[in-house]
Amino acid sequence: MPAGREARHRAVRLGGCSSAHVEHRADGAVLLRSTEPLQPWRSRLTDCLEHWAHHRPGRVFAAQRSLQRGRPWRPLRYAEAFSRVLSVAEALARRGLSAERPVMVLSGNDLDHLVLGLACQWVGVPHVPVSPAYSLLSRDFAKLREVMAVATPGLVFAAGAQYRDAIDAVVPADAEVVLGDGALEGRASTPFERLLHTPPGAAAEAAHAQVGPDTIAKLLFTSGSTKEPKAVINTQRMLCANQQMLRQVFAFVADEPPVLVDWLPWHHTFGGNHNLGLVLYNGGTLYIDEGKPTPQAIGETLRNLREVAPTIYFNVPRGFEQIVTALAHDALLRETLFGRVRAFMYAGAVLSQAVWDQLDDLAERTIGCRVRMLTGLGMTETAPACTFALQEDVRSCDIGLPAPGVEVKLAPLPSGRMEIRFRGPHVTPGYWRAPEATARAFDDEGFYRTGDAVGWRDAADPQRGLRFEGRIAEDFKLSSGTFVSVGLLRARVLAEGSPWVQDAVVTAPERAELGLLIVPRLDECRRLAGLGLQAGADEVLQHAAVRERFQRLVDRLWALGTGSASRIARAHVLAETLSIDAGEITDKGSVNQRVVLQRRAALVQALYDAGPDTGFAILPRKQDDLPGDTP
Repeated sequence: MPAGREARHRAVRLGGCSSAHVEHRADGAVLLRSTEPLQPWRSRLTDCLEHWAHHRPGRVFAAQRSLQRGRPWRPLRYAEAFSRVLSVAEALARRGLSAERPVMVLSGNDLDHLVLGLACQWVGVPHVPVSPAYSLLSRDFAKLREVMAVATPGLVFAAGAQYRDAIDAVVPADAEVVLGDGALEGRASTPFERLLHTPPGAAAEAAHAQVGPDTIAKLLFTSGSTKEPKAVINTQRMLCANQQMLRQVFAFVADEPPVLVDWLPWHHTFGGNHNLGLVLYNGGTLYIDEGKPTPQAIGETLRNLREVAPTIYFNVPRGFEQIVTALAHDALLRETLFGRVRAFMYAGAVLSQAVWDQLDDLAERTIGCRVRMLTGLGMTETAPACTFALQEDVRSCDIGLPAPGVEVKLAPLPSGRMEIRFRGPHVTPGYWRAPEATARAFDDEGFYRTGDAVGWRDAADPQRGLRFEGRIAEDFKLSSGTFVSVGLLRARVLAEGSPWVQDAVVTAPERAELGLLIVPRLDECRRLAGLGLQAGADEVLQHAAVRERFQRLVDRLWALGTGSASRIARAHVLAETLSIDAGEITDKGSVNQRVVLQRRAALVQALYDAGPDTGFAILPRKQDDLPGDTP
């Protein structure tokens, strides 16, 4: 873009979150709600499938790569999808399944999973999608046992025989096993194909007539990033109301059915409710991306994005980081991705401002303008969307204002911060078989307690929206009793460390001073050091230019601090990446600080034991005495 010319964004029709009614209460709480009312929504999400099957029967609902050479896309059109759902629904209805004996899905996103989940909704049988990692990566299947004990499924589905070990170890004998492909040695199983060939009949029709807004559609287990996972009840009311909210916020999806290329897992609310629901509610098309935002699997995502041009693209920050790196030297990828996309959206963690700026720059060079980056706040308990930041000057950590139909309460905390709480038709009635956890989750006015801290983007102008300040459960106190706000601190580290810092874990619960475990962006560090892709992490991080850069970062963070609760006194840059398999990173890409600190306790201890000459800890080059702190 020519120098001096103001950056502009591609035109996109948005709504719902441009302004809010604000009420300040005497007790210090603040209430917010959108100035745009929520329009009527459907009673059942499967009504959308029936509608599009009749009105757009030939439109592709979803597509998945085939197993043939070259792996062409295998489409599932709306009429065919509806026919399959009716057949599988009849098979389920004849089995006497219920909320007490639901359907559990062990495997990931695929066309069979899609049909099965909608068939469950058609007859009012909850389905329970769980992380495939619980079956394929775990050795003791502990997480899967926990999930199984809470859900007590009557039918368990898996894509194939690769789930044999988990099934043998955990699935009870009285639960039917259905496989998308193959068979299990020593255990009876039903081919999914048999369900697909069940003629639609009276059993499914009668069950469907009983499905209403309060029927449980699914049980989604929380990721457990700060606590143990819980089974969140998702009703038809929640799903449909939230999709109507999204339709009003993403107003452009009413002008043109959305096209998504999406990997986000359906056992999480972002992929399984937000994105899949957006496609179904608006008659769009979903291309199932079998890639992931990891160095080993990002290639599949890039391949798909070279072939299919999305109209809106969703990802987690880690995914955008890897895509931006590829876009810089891949003209075809740039042309396809930016070709017709109206907006990007991230969720699940904080997006580095450096990555955001790079994406803007690449869009300007490719299509002459930027593409709006949308973000907000949502969670499993709210189906998930609650707030959106839609302004053109949105920056990382902004979460905006409430969507239509969402009531927000900002509740003051003893620490002086504010917890954001939600009420509305999209909020869960509670946790399955956990009445005590359900009672704790809501305040005396029925607002769901999120555990998230927020602040104003501009305290003098509430209409500019809110900013995310971290999970309250991640906060801790130093040994002096001084309170540490981890979310605010991490945001500062990411901002000051951009583009060399990917993430950071704040150490020091019950210690005297703050420390950091820094997760570097190795590609940027290699570039800084002038090293090629073959250079390993140790070589890159020991390079003089890289060490000096992180030394300057620690110096800067020390200087910006105003006391022991905000001054970084020591840091260590991790050569070993955080592990998804060990739970240090959730499936959606956010860092589980609790697990990192537990798993790397010895490393944290070494950080505090290390002296200035060890080369292990980076200490500020100039340290002044801390001012007196008040616990």
